[in-house]
Amino acid sequence: MKSIRSALLGIFAVAFANAQEAPNGEALYKQFCAQCHGPNLQGGNAQSMVDGVWQFGAGKGYVTRNIKHGITNLGMPAYESSMTDKQINAVAEYILNTEKSAGAVKPAPPAEVQTVDYHVKVDQWVQDLDDPWGIAFPDAQTVLITEKAGKLRFVKNGMLDSNAIAGTPEVLAEGQGGLMDVAVDPGYAKNGWVYLAFSHALPAEAGSPRPAMTKIVRGKIADDKWTDEQTLFEAPRESYLPSRVHYGCRIVFDDQGHLYFAIGERGFQDHAQDLTRPNGKVHRIKTDGSIPKDNPFRKKKGAIPSIYSYGNRNAQGLAVHPENGYLWETEHGPMGGDEINVIESGKNYGWPVVTYGRNYTGQLVSELTEKDGIDAPALYWNPSIAVCGVDFYNGGQFPKWKNALLVTALKDEELRVVIVKDKRVLHEELILKNIGRARDVGVGPDGAIYLVTNNPGAVLKLSFIKERSYKALQ
Repeated sequence: MKSIRSALLGIFAVAFANAQEAPNGEALYKQFCAQCHGPNLQGGNAQSMVDGVWQFGAGKGYVTRNIKHGITNLGMPAYESSMTDKQINAVAEYILNTEKSAGAVKPAPPAEVQTVDYHVKVDQWVQDLDDPWGIAFPDAQTVLITEKAGKLRFVKNGMLDSNAIAGTPEVLAEGQGGLMDVAVDPGYAKNGWVYLAFSHALPAEAGSPRPAMTKIVRGKIADDKWTDEQTLFEAPRESYLPSRVHYGCRIVFDDQGHLYFAIGERGFQDHAQDLTRPNGKVHRIKTDGSIPKDNPFRKKKGAIPSIYSYGNRNAQGLAVHPENGYLWETEHGPMGGDEINVIESGKNYGWPVVTYGRNYTGQLVSELTEKDGIDAPALYWNPSIAVCGVDFYNGGQFPKWKNALLVTALKDEELRVVIVKDKRVLHEELILKNIGRARDVGVGPDGAIYLVTNNPGAVLKLSFIKERSYKALQ
């Protein structure tokens, strides 16, 4: 009898262990998700899971986090108390495998969108790019685009040159690193300077990954070749780090001869508060790489003299207001807490002491969302949209958007128009959605809006059709 009982207990123990190790994702989906998303994932009260459209981030990481922590502002509950991590993982795998087997294809961008003010034409302007990152406009006929793997590309008269510009710097194209931003000097027509931001690596040590940090250079382009390179910013080599995340980085100019760029905290969150380290900061130099005499920490012992602000987690958007000169910045929060900030000399923007976000585990980074001595964001998003590149609209095609901030989003695949005044955000309008991971945006000399996307690697062109008419509503 004892042996039979032991055998039965062993069978039950194995069955329980197997159930714990391999939960049934389909059964769990039908128990917890089908009432909103449909029994066949076709949608219902909530979005379809098999139409190729992911409004809140594609990929297993985003899907898993959305199930675990919910999207509470839209009514989706968090399931972290109802399911184990293994069960949530099984549901995510079931959803993604079902979408794959259904042959879901993301729809092409619309040919036209309607905003509050305009009918806007959307053209698939340039395609077949490899993970494009930044865009710049040397003149009315030429566009420069960076590809993260390390190529700098020309678009001439609307046609992508099949050959990359030769001789650009070697980059560490691993993780989130690579060739990032490109910018042209405000006096480009006379001096020809082009600026690049990229992840720069030191030689490897035995058994260790190559330490890396963001670097800024400038050079000229002659006969489709990169020439006359000058290093403008290279961090102290002891500050280089082995991580492959949070490099920043955007490059913008003001009308006083200053160049601003940002370096993310590289995954070492406490470094953002340490002025002896370059990461987690917005920096200011002159266009020749020299340090402005009025930089806030230039005379502080041990501080990196180019630091302009600190406590910035991972800024991938910078833009200078065309009229008042305020520097606007967008930075990624963790899970929640994406921010728009107005960056001012010497100010602390809080990370990780103050944040509206949580760690990806759901645990608190900090209990504080505000604190004396720390500047609050002009706007934040919770949940995160994965806010990225920005630009102020200063063209002639959309006069009602004059000096509005164009804001991109990676996870939510969006372009927004954000109306600002002084240092405040007054209103935001979502004008384009589900068009691929929106990485950067720029206003061309023709007044059109050029939107850089990943997955697919492309540039969309938004141009004026006509103004919206409201006579029928009067």
